[in-house]
Amino acid sequence: MKPDPIISSINLRKRYKGSSEEALKGINLNIQPSEFFGLLGPNSAGKTTLLSIICGLISASSGDIKIFGESIRNNHPIPKELIGLVPQEIALYPTLTVFENIIFFGQMYGLTGKPLRIKADEFMEKFNLSEHRNKLISRCSGGIKRRVNLICGILHNPSLLLLDEPTLGVDSQLRTMIFEYLEELNKKGTTIIFTTHYMREAELLCSRVSFIDHGEIILEGNPAELVAAQKACQDLGQLFLNLTGRELRD
Repeated sequence: MKPDPIISSINLRKRYKGSSEEALKGINLNIQPSEFFGLLGPNSAGKTTLLSIICGLISASSGDIKIFGESIRNNHPIPKELIGLVPQEIALYPTLTVFENIIFFGQMYGLTGKPLRIKADEFMEKFNLSEHRNKLISRCSGGIKRRVNLICGILHNPSLLLLDEPTLGVDSQLRTMIFEYLEELNKKGTTIIFTTHYMREAELLCSRVSFIDHGEIILEGNPAELVAAQKACQDLGQLFLNLTGRELRD
């Protein structure tokens, strides 16, 4: 028997105040437990808007979405410890140290005391941050900030992890480290929703992808199967361009 989806949306729509066009135009989406799901699309396609609705940062204009079986229409609060968010923009406090940022976000997710400090130390060691423990975030490199940003979203071991461009602007070594850790998390049962502009990332990591453009889902399926179905495409990057065009987006 197929398990119930962790996320299920029905005709989900979003129009921002003052905008003449909807950011989401009737999204229907089902994401199963333990999936590694890629949400692919050009800039301003609706990816971040959809992630923001899922994690409760913004509300939908109409339609419905069920998360862990609970409808957002019922205003049922989703336990924050079940969801982790790693945003595209660095969301850290510049006047706090690396360790203090990790502790702060761990406490936000309900972790406390010695177990929190132990987990913080374990993650800093895993991501080669121990020597930067007492460094102010404002004085850290972009790569260090990316690692801390990731740790703050996964420290509490969420059942559902949302990642918005987590490898943006990082070098190959850090990208590989992040890949390996996300694969490990997924194999342990964490459901991951992942946005990226690097199509090779999606090919390597995702069991299923959804292409979204102008607020609408235009194609969905297993990456290898989608490419194989298009004779003119050799990889997901070519398919992406065929679907969304070559025009630059803001």
